[in-house]
Formats: sequence, structure tokens, C-alpha cells
Amino acid sequence: MLPDSSLRDMVVCYDNALIAARNPVTAEIYTYNFPTRIRFGAGARTELSQTLTQLGIHRPLIVTDRDVVTLPWFSELPAALTSPVAMFSGVWGNPVVSQVEAGLAAWRDHGADGIIAIGGGAPMDVAKAIALMANHPGHLFDYEDGKPDGRPVDQPVPSIVAIPTTAGTGSEVGRSTVISDDQTHAKKIMFDPKLLPAVVLADPDLLLGLPAGITAATGMDALTHLIEAYLAKGCHPICDGIALEGIGLVSQHLTTCVQFARRLQGGESLSPEEHQAHLTARGGMLNASMMGAIAFQKGLGVTHSCAHALSTVCNTHHGLANGVMLSAAMRFNIVTEGDRFLRMARVVNPLATSGYQFLEWIDSLRMGIGIPGTLTELEVSSNVLDKLVMVAEQDGCHPLNPRPVTRDDFYAIYQDALGVAP
Repeated sequence: MLPDSSLRDMVVCYDNALIAARNPVTAEIYTYNFPTRIRFGAGARTELSQTLTQLGIHRPLIVTDRDVVTLPWFSELPAALTSPVAMFSGVWGNPVVSQVEAGLAAWRDHGADGIIAIGGGAPMDVAKAIALMANHPGHLFDYEDGKPDGRPVDQPVPSIVAIPTTAGTGSEVGRSTVISDDQTHAKKIMFDPKLLPAVVLADPDLLLGLPAGITAATGMDALTHLIEAYLAKGCHPICDGIALEGIGLVSQHLTTCVQFARRLQGGESLSPEEHQAHLTARGGMLNASMMGAIAFQKGLGVTHSCAHALSTVCNTHHGLANGVMLSAAMRFNIVTEGDRFLRMARVVNPLATSGYQFLEWIDSLRMGIGIPGTLTELEVSSNVLDKLVMVAEQDGCHPLNPRPVTRDDFYAIYQDALGVAP
């Protein structure tokens, strides 16, 4: 869990941000097709009803989490719909199979024909899994990506309209869903282009009230996607270009978002000019998040394998796990990827002369937004090191890491992140 991710903090932030669905900031809304149709801009959420009509959705199921459903602006979304709508808000933490099964029961009880996914990565992933299983037989994990005897995704998948409320996973533009086993907490990835949401309504208004801790952790998740996609093995210059631009957006906007969030949590109100600056920063991070998810079609790396193990073994929030592991993982990678690190360094500092300056920038950013510097600060003990290494070694992300990762390397990376000598 994040230290300031309580419902109380979220409601305070949203109240102090002075946002409401009936008073969206007037701004131009842009359309991106990449390949998902994305409507981006303040007030984009008000296009929900017409979007459902365009997609032929007449009985939508809203999938969200138990915190988002209580926020001040939320109730006006279903209230604005003319279609019969049902709600499933039983998502929290790292999503698990039982949440998908409960959502699937709600889908069937309502006779739903489409899904509105509202929230961060967890509701997005549960929504995709519900959509996958709506017309496919068997167990969700029968469709695990790369499983030798896995079942094909060969039946229709209902349309999803995604409304993100965090800037981290970018799951709203992703082709996969990551769901954990209830007992083992092992993460499984289901992947297919049919899981892409049909339309994304990307409204930075909905991010204005995120608490500082959630803002920081999800922002580091987005940054990790961008960095690891750029470094991943293989040739994909399109993803490389998107990743570099996204890193630039994070460097411009993440610290600003966290600073405004801290002020709002402290009870301050913002001037109209500050409100607009906050909105611009949130929009920058929302774009960076989506760009990260698009770019990591190319692949991810060792940071994610380590973070997935932390979520499995210690139930650590995924974005926070990435944020704490990133520096140690990049210290491992720079040994063989100096030229690429120099290019990233020049994105955040055009005068950079060494890739090591990018590592310094990551550490400076992390400290400035309040992400812990070591796993020890998260109360992760070396006693679980063997379990972490075992899970990380089995994870599917590190094979695309630019530098091969052995078991001994995993031990060394974790020990670095723990702040202890190997």
C-alpha cells in the first residue's frame, strides 16, 4: 500500500482541486488514433454517452475500484447515461482472479454488451479480463500469453471504453491484462490485440485530485515503462521515438504534479493560473503514461521482473516497486548500454556528456517526489531475497533486457536496492 493512498486523502485532494463533472475546464479535445481512438483533453469524459452510442453499446457495465466509486465527480458519469447501466466496483490492490470472476457474474446478471473501465491499472486490467471471459470458455489463465497449451482468443471480445484516472500503467491503450492468482499471488499476463479498448476518454481533469503518493508511484511506473521500452532488445525505432518523447514529458511534468498534490493535501487552494498549470502538468503525465504503454510493445526488462516479484512476494504496489527498483536496475544496465543512456540523459539535460548523468537525474527525481531510495525503507527484508529472486527469474520481462540477467545478477540487483553490500 502507498503511505497516503487512503480514501480520505483522495477525497480531500479532489475537493481542494475544485473539480466537478458538471464544470469541466473549457479546452480543445484532440483525437489520437494509435491504433486506439483516444479523445484527449479536459472534459473528454462528457463524451461518454455519445461514445457508447457510436459503439452500439446499450447495456454497459461500469468496472471500477472501491475508492474511485466514492469520489466527488464519479456519480455524474452514470447519471449522464440514458442506457441501463450496472456497476462493479469490487476491485482493489493488485487485481486477482476472484475479482474478475465477481465482475463476470455482474456482467452476466446485467446482460451487458459493453464495458466502461474507470480508474487506474487495476480496474482496466479487470475490465479486460471480464471482456475476454465474456465469450470464452474455461479459466482465465487458460489464455496466459506464451502458455504452450494455451487456448486461443478466437471469440468476440466486447467493446471497452476506458477512462483513466491515473497516469502510470497506461493500460487503457494496452493489449494485455495482468491478473494475479488469489493464493500464490503469481502474476499472469493475457495478451491479444482484441483486448485493446475501443475508445479512450483521456481527461486530465480526473487526475487533479490524486494524492502525492499515488501521483509519484504511478508516475515512476510510467517512467519505468518508457526507459525499459527504449532499452529493450530488438529493432523498433517507432517505439524508441515514442519512449524518448515520453521521458521528456515526465521530466517536465511529474515533479510539478507532485508539488501541486502536496499543496492540495495540505489544504491550500490554487489560483486560476496555478490550476491551469496543474491541469497542463497532469495532461503531460497522462500522455506520457499512454506513450509508455504503447512503447513497451517492444518489451520491458529487469526492473519489471524485480517489481513483479515484489508484488507477488510482498504485495508491494506495482508503481512503487518499479520506482524503488529502477535505480539499481539501471546501474546494472548502463554497463553495456552507455550510448543509449547518454541519449536519454540528453532528453532531460541537452548538455549532458555522460549516461551516468541520467542515473543521477533518476535519483534526483525519485528523492524530490518522495519515492524511497531502498527496499529497506519499504520494510522489505533480506530474509525474502531467495523468494524474490526465484519469482523474478521466472518472470517474462527480463529476457528482453538489453543485458542478460543471471540468478547471481538478480541477487546483486536486489542487494543494491536493499542498500546492502552483495
